[in-house]
Amino acid sequence: MIMKDQLFKAANAAMEFSHSPYSQFPVGAAVLSEAGNIYSGCNIENASFPEGNCAETTAISHMVMAGEHRILEIAIVAAKKTMITPCGGCRQRIAEFGKPDTLVHLCDENGPKETMRLEELLPKAFGPEAL
Repeated sequence: MIMKDQLFKAANAAMEFSHSPYSQFPVGAAVLSEAGNIYSGCNIENASFPEGNCAETTAISHMVMAGEHRILEIAIVAAKKTMITPCGGCRQRIAEFGKPDTLVHLCDENGPKETMRLEELLPKAFGPEAL
C-alpha cells in the first residue's frame, strides 16, 4: 500500500504541471521502475490537438531517459474523472516496458481506488514476440 500511495503522490504532483489548454483535462502518471525509482509525467498538449503526449508517455519517457526499461507499477490520476484508465496507445507503451502482471493503479483526487494487472487492461497484448 505504501508504494501505491507514493506513486499516487508523484502522479498527483505531476498533474499540476499539465499543459492541457485544449482539453482542459489535466492528467498525471508515475511509474515505479525495476530499480525502485519513481518517474512522473503529465499530459502535454499542443495546438495540433490531439498530437500531444499523454501523462503515461511522459513518465515512461523520463524512465527511459534515465536508462531504465522495466515498469513494475504505474499510477494514473486525472483532475476531472473519478478513475482514469490509460488510452489504448498508452496501454501498448506500458506493455512495452512492463509485463502482464505490472500493476496499474487507478486513482482519484484522494488516492488509489482500484488496482489492476496490465493483462486485464490489455489482454492478448501485441509484443516483440509477435514480430
